[in-house]
Amino acid sequence: MAEELNPFKIAQRQLDDAAGIMGLDKQAHALLREPMRTVVANIPVKMRDGTTKAFTGFRVMYNNARGPGKGGIRFHPQESLDTVKALSAWMTWKCSLANIQFGGAKGGVICDTKTMNPQELENLSRAYMRAFRNVLGPNIDVPAPDVYTTPQIMAWMMDEYSKMSGQDEFGMITGKPLEIWGSEGRFDSTALGGMYVLREAAKLKKIKMKNAKVVIQGFGNAGTFAFDLATKMFGAKVVAISDSTGGVYSDKGLDYAKLKKAKDETGSVQGYKGAQSVTNEELLELDADVLIPAAIENQITQKNAGKINAKILLELANGPVTPSADEILIQNGVFDLPDFLVNSGGVIVSYFEWVQNRGGYYWGENEVYKKLDTIITKSFNDMIQTQKDYAGKGKKISPRMAAYIIAVGRVAAAMKVRGWY
Repeated sequence: MAEELNPFKIAQRQLDDAAGIMGLDKQAHALLREPMRTVVANIPVKMRDGTTKAFTGFRVMYNNARGPGKGGIRFHPQESLDTVKALSAWMTWKCSLANIQFGGAKGGVICDTKTMNPQELENLSRAYMRAFRNVLGPNIDVPAPDVYTTPQIMAWMMDEYSKMSGQDEFGMITGKPLEIWGSEGRFDSTALGGMYVLREAAKLKKIKMKNAKVVIQGFGNAGTFAFDLATKMFGAKVVAISDSTGGVYSDKGLDYAKLKKAKDETGSVQGYKGAQSVTNEELLELDADVLIPAAIENQITQKNAGKINAKILLELANGPVTPSADEILIQNGVFDLPDFLVNSGGVIVSYFEWVQNRGGYYWGENEVYKKLDTIITKSFNDMIQTQKDYAGKGKKISPRMAAYIIAVGRVAAAMKVRGWY
C-alpha cells in the first residue's frame, strides 16, 4: 500500500494516534480533526503590463480556544489548501506546547514570486489584506512571514490593514522590520530555538557537540542560521548541506563564509569548491551525529527512514518526517525531535513581538534570546517528562507523541472550560 503523503491527512493521523494514547474525549477529538474556519479567496492583482491577474489565496483558522490565531503566509507556486490546513494544525500544537497565548492558523497564495517584480509583490500583498481583512486582526488572527514572504511584505500588509482600520495596527502582524516595531532577535529565532533544543538533547544523550558532525538539508533562512549557530555555539562541524539543486559534502567540514559566497555567486551551494557533490537523498543518509532537515515536508519516509544514520534528528522544517518513518526511526534508536518543538522559536519570538506591540514597550536582543531559551527549554523538558510518565505506565511513546499529548491536552482543556463540548 502506498504511503500517505498528503500533509493534512498526516496531521490528522498524528492527532488520532495521540488521542488514542491519551484517551481524548471523542467530542474534543472530533472538534480538533478539522479547522474551525477555512476561507478561500480569488485575489485580483494589477500586473506590470497593465493586465489584472487573479490569484487563489487561503486563510485557515484551525483553533482559537487558547488565543488569537497565529501563523505565517506563504507565497508558493505549489501552495495547496491541504498544506495550509496541515500547517495551521501544527501551529495550534506548536503554540500550545510553548504555552503561549495563541491558537493556530495559516495562510497562503498560489504564485511564483521569482517571476514577479517588487511592484507586483506589493500589489499582491496589499490585495491579500483586502481579501482577508475581516478574518485578521490583533485579537482575531495574527499572520507572519513564511516561505517566500519577507519583513517587507509584512510591512505592506500591516500598512494596508492600518489604512482600512483608520489607525496604525502594528500588532496585527509579526515578523515586521524593526523600523515599524518588529522585534529584536526575530530573524534567527527559528534556528536559535532549534539550537537550544539541540543543546538539551545532546546533554540528555551525552553527545559532545564540539566537533560533532552535523548535516543540514536546506540553505534557506532556517538552514543558513542553523549552520552559523551550530558552529559558533557548539564548535560543531557541518560536513554537508544542500539546497533545492543538490548538496556538498566534506568530512573535514564546510566553511560558512565560503559556502555563502558560493551560493551568492553561483545560485547553488554546489558552487562550493573542494567538496564532494551529493544529492538531497544521499545527504539524508550520511553518517552524522546530528541531521537537520530544514527544507520541506515529507523528506524522510518509510523508503529511506531505515537508512538514516544520525544519532539526533532535529526537525527544523515543518513535517519532514512521515508517520510511517516515525515508527522505523524509533525502532532504530534515532532520537527524533519533533518539528513543532524544534522550530517553535519563530512563533515564540513572534509572540514576543505581539506582546511588545500591545504594550508599546520593547526589549533588547539579549532579553529576547533569554526569554526564548526559558520557554523552549521548558517545552523540551515537559516533553521528556511526559515520555517518562508514560513509560512508567508501561507505554513506550516517541518524543513527538509526548509533545502531542501535552499540546492537544491543553487545547482540549481550554475548549472544555469554555463550554465548547
